[in-house]
Amino acid sequence: MHNSEYFSGKKVVIVGVAKSGLACANLLITLGAKVSITDNQDNESTRLNAEKIEFAQIKVELGRHTPEFIKGNDLVIISPGVPNDALPIVWARELNIPVISEIEFAWRLCPATVIAITGSNGKTTVATLIGKVLESSGRKVFVCGNIGTPFSQEVSKMKEGDFVVLEVSSFQLENIKDFRPKISVILNFSRNHLDRHKDMQEYTEVKKRIYLNQEKSDYAVLNNDDPALKDLSAKIKANVVYFAQSEQLNPNQAAVVSVGSILGIDKDLAIKVLKEFRGLEHRMEYVAEKNGVKFINDSKATTVDSANWALKNIPGPVILIAGGKDKGLDYTQLREAARRKVKEAILIGEAKNKIKAALEGSVSIREAATLEEAVQMAFQKASPGDYVLLSPMCSSFDMFPNYEERGKVFKQVVKRIVGA
Repeated sequence: MHNSEYFSGKKVVIVGVAKSGLACANLLITLGAKVSITDNQDNESTRLNAEKIEFAQIKVELGRHTPEFIKGNDLVIISPGVPNDALPIVWARELNIPVISEIEFAWRLCPATVIAITGSNGKTTVATLIGKVLESSGRKVFVCGNIGTPFSQEVSKMKEGDFVVLEVSSFQLENIKDFRPKISVILNFSRNHLDRHKDMQEYTEVKKRIYLNQEKSDYAVLNNDDPALKDLSAKIKANVVYFAQSEQLNPNQAAVVSVGSILGIDKDLAIKVLKEFRGLEHRMEYVAEKNGVKFINDSKATTVDSANWALKNIPGPVILIAGGKDKGLDYTQLREAARRKVKEAILIGEAKNKIKAALEGSVSIREAATLEEAVQMAFQKASPGDYVLLSPMCSSFDMFPNYEERGKVFKQVVKRIVGA
C-alpha cells in the first residue's frame, strides 16, 4: 500500500459503526494508528457491528456522540451515511481536525488504477460490468465502494498494475480532498437524495466532485444524452469521452464499452461480456412463478427513474409494491407509467402517504403495514400473466438495514407462497 507509514501513531476517530467504518477501523490498527469509533445509535444492529471489530484496543462509543471522543484526534473519517451537520463533524471542524470520507482514506493507500462511477441510476450495474470486462481481458480487478464491499476492506490486497472499480455515491464524494480516479464516469443526473442535499443543484455539484482533482492524463466519461452533462467538457481538466445510447447498446452498456476502449480492450470482447451478463441480485431479479404470476425483486430501485425503467421493461400488467424512507423525490413522475402498466399499487413504509398523494387518480392504491403483508396482498390481487414487482423508489432504512435485506425478505415471502 502507498503512504501506510503516514497513519502510524496517528489518533483517528471513525464516525459510523457500519461496514465501511469497521473496515477503516480494522485497517488503521494494522497501520499502527490509535483508533476509536463512535455511533449515535445503540441498537441490535450497531451492537452486532461493534462485535465484528477485530482489535480490542479500538475504543467504541455507542448511543451518543461526545466532544471528548473527538478532542485530541489527528483525523476524523466519516461513513457515507453520516451527514455533514452531524455533531462529530461540527466539533471536528471547530477544533480544526481534518475530516475525510472512507474512500478518501482508502484512495491515499491505493496502488491500483482507480475507475470511479457515479450517477443517479445504474452505478451498480455499470461497476459490475466494467469489472467483468476487465477480468475477461486478463486484468486483476477489485469491485467495491458503494456496491457493498468497502474500498478500505480491499485496499490492502491491491498491487501496482491492478484495477479497482468503485461505485461512488454523492455521500462519499462530499468529503474527498485529493481523491483522483484515473477514469471517472458520470452516468446521469436525476432527482435523488433530496433528504440529504438541500436541492438538485447541491446534489449535482457534489456528484461533479468525482473529477475535481483529475488532470490532463486522466479521463472523464460522460453521458452525451444527459442535458446536465452534455456541456461539462470545458470545466474538466481530464480528457472527456462521451458515450451515448444506440440501437445496439443501452446507456449503461455504452458507458462500459467507452471505459473499455480507453483501456485498450477490444469492443467485441466487451460486447460478449455484456451479452452473457445475467443481471444483479435485487435489480429486476426474477424470483419465481405461481399460478401464472411472476415475482420480480427490484429492491435496488430507490429512485423514481428506476421504477419507471422497471415498468417500461416488464411485458405484462403489474401489481407494484413501493414505499420506504423518502429521499425527497417527485413521485408524480411515475403517474404516466403507472396509468399504462400498473393494475394496483400497494404502498408501505414512511413514504406511503406521499406516494399515495402523488399517484391518486392514476392507479388503484392500497396500503400494507409490512412488506410481507404487501406481497400476500399482491398475490391475491394478481391474475395469470401479471407481475408482482417490488420497486420501492425509496431507501430501506425505515424498515430494513439495507436494500439487500429488503430484497431478501421479499424473496423469502415469495418462496413461502410458491411452496404453499
